[in-house]
Order: sequence, then structure tokens, then C-alpha cells
Amino acid sequence: MSAVESLRARLPENARDTKLNLQSVLQSGTLSAAQRWGVAVASAAAARNRELLDAMLADARGEAGDAVIDDALAAASLMAMNNVYYRFRHMIGKPSYDQKPARLRMQRIAKPATNKPDFELFCLAVSAINGCEMCIRSHEAVVIEGGLTEDQVHDAVRIAAVVHAAAVALELPVISSSGEIVLQ
Repeated sequence: MSAVESLRARLPENARDTKLNLQSVLQSGTLSAAQRWGVAVASAAAARNRELLDAMLADARGEAGDAVIDDALAAASLMAMNNVYYRFRHMIGKPSYDQKPARLRMQRIAKPATNKPDFELFCLAVSAINGCEMCIRSHEAVVIEGGLTEDQVHDAVRIAAVVHAAAVALELPVISSSGEIVLQ
């Protein structure tokens, strides 16, 4: 049994939909195995649940390889910074902030270990989790210009949504048969 399947089996019954969705979104579809697992790893890192990230890393290593994992983790780290910064600029809505240079290093976007469209797809998934409209729009445009399709973008965001839900479900309390609330 894979690490993700073992983890999926442990999701509480009140997260049954997440359990079923986690299985289906990681199956083949419009995304390559590298894209699918890169998005899953980046999303698990962004969701900040170590157990989920460890399971994704274990399965991704055999399915996608170390370069994809490295890009996925780099995307999660880079978007942790960019999503906060650009979400602030968007939400504050003052043109004066738009004129100020970010002065934040982002060289990895230009030189990913794999390829630019896939790296941008990983960034897009993390940006969706983090709720940064500017970053979502920017990365989606680059992904499409890079040759990926809207169906692939859609599948990547579906993976991000379900991985995020799994992270939440793993931290939910469970109600025992005696009605007692038990923290996991």
C-alpha cells in the first residue's frame, strides 16, 4: 500500500468525500505523472501538514523523481513569500505600492530543475491554496503560454483543493463511539 493510500485510509469518516476525492485526483488524467505529483507535493507543503507532506514525498519519489520534488518544494517556498507580498499589494489597492519595487529574489522561477510550465503549474496550485488572485492570474497566463491547457490548469487546482482538504481532515477531532471528542 502506498504512503498516500495508508494516510487516506486514516482520514475520519466525516471526511469521506475528501478520502474519495484524494484517490481520484491522483489518478491519471490530463496531467503527466510529474505534473500530478509535483502539484500534490507543492500543495501538501503549502497546506503545512507534515504527515501529508511526508506521504506525498514518499509516493512522488517513485512516480516523478527528485527534480520534480525539488521544484515542487521550491515553488511552495517561493509562493509562501510571493503570495503574501502580492496579495497585500492587490488588497491594499493603492497605486503607490504598485510603484515600489518588490526587491524579492525569485530566480528559481526563471531556472527550475525541470521545466518552466510545470514549475509555474506548481506555483499556480500553491497560489490557489494561499488565495493570491494576482499570482493565480499571472501563473495561469504563463502556464497557458507555455503550452498547457485550461483542462490541465483545472486538474492541478482540483488536486490543490483536495490535498488542502486532506490536510484539514487530518487535524480534525474524531468523535468516538461513546460520543467523546478525541483530538488526533
